[in-house]
Amino acid sequence: MNINATLFVQIAVFLALWWFTAKFVWPPIIKSLDERSKRIADGLAAADKAKADLASAERRVADELKKARDGAAEVRSGAERQAGQVLEEARAEAGRIVTAAKKAAEEEAALAAQRAKEQLREQVAQLAVAGAERILRREIDANRHAELLGNLKNELH
Repeated sequence: MNINATLFVQIAVFLALWWFTAKFVWPPIIKSLDERSKRIADGLAAADKAKADLASAERRVADELKKARDGAAEVRSGAERQAGQVLEEARAEAGRIVTAAKKAAEEEAALAAQRAKEQLREQVAQLAVAGAERILRREIDANRHAELLGNLKNELH
């Protein structure tokens, strides 16, 4: 066989293989790579949004704690004024009132902080579920996954 004929046949086979690959193999590969890139970008965007929402929730918690502390300070100062008036009448009674008012203010502040933390946990759980839904591209049923969500809340303690 002639070397030129072999070369032309090899070129023809190469061109046929190149055409087949370009027509039938590369488009699905490129499409799947583009879809995967888009899913990754969407997941990263969802994570950034969740991070921003978490920061916002933390700011709200800080504001709520500040309000609780201010409220506790108001309750405390009111109790101290009342204690000053009652001190003239009976020192023993004033001591009990101040102690009770401080305890009530601390419990109120602790309850407010606990409520704020619970709200934050709920929001973080919702954000985690929303992020997981976006990443997994399917709905998560809160009733069916209540145990998992409960575990997530407990882990956030």
